[in-house]
Amino acid sequence: MITLYHCDGARSFRPLWMLEEMGLPYELKMLPFPPRVFAKEYMAINPLGTIPFMVDGETKMTESSGICHYLGTRHGPTPLVVGPEEPAYGAFLNWMYFSDATLTFPQTLVLRYSQLEPEERRNPQVAGDYAKWFLGRLRAVEAATGNSEFLCAGRFTAADIANGYALRLAGNIGLTKDFGPNVAAYWARLQARDGYQRAVAAEQKAGVEQGVKARVRP
Repeated sequence: MITLYHCDGARSFRPLWMLEEMGLPYELKMLPFPPRVFAKEYMAINPLGTIPFMVDGETKMTESSGICHYLGTRHGPTPLVVGPEEPAYGAFLNWMYFSDATLTFPQTLVLRYSQLEPEERRNPQVAGDYAKWFLGRLRAVEAATGNSEFLCAGRFTAADIANGYALRLAGNIGLTKDFGPNVAAYWARLQARDGYQRAVAAEQKAGVEQGVKARVRP
């Protein structure tokens, strides 16, 4: 049984969504955010104190996009992963890495300096600057979805899950109003997927059953 440690709204939503899209059995363990502060016992499981943490037999992983790639290859085959024999393989890998290295990185600073820091340490200028950084990089997604429903290979893949989470996070930090028309339509398509809706429902259900409150949304 795959075990996924998850916080409401955190990047661990990527592997949760992947699990639901693939129909794999799993156990979801909810933690308060940030767990290194509010669930110190978790440090014995994952010394980094970060989310996600996935356990699959002897395999233990902490990187959300990497977990999605792992699930698709180890528990596949699945059309969610683009193989090296396909022309879009390079584009697939590029989008998988783009999701964190280019999109989610500036979002974490917006989140930190607009919501997570104590009031006296919040910095609207830093949050605003990195929001502009994120929106500037989002132009790549705007261009890619101008003539295609999904990012690569002509189908929905793990790359859409990885980058779709960045769009979900943008909603949590108040940036969806600044989406271009292609990104807005793309995000609507992703949210309409059964796999996405099952992942949201699983997150909410597990939070209630395990007594972990959902994070406050702006």
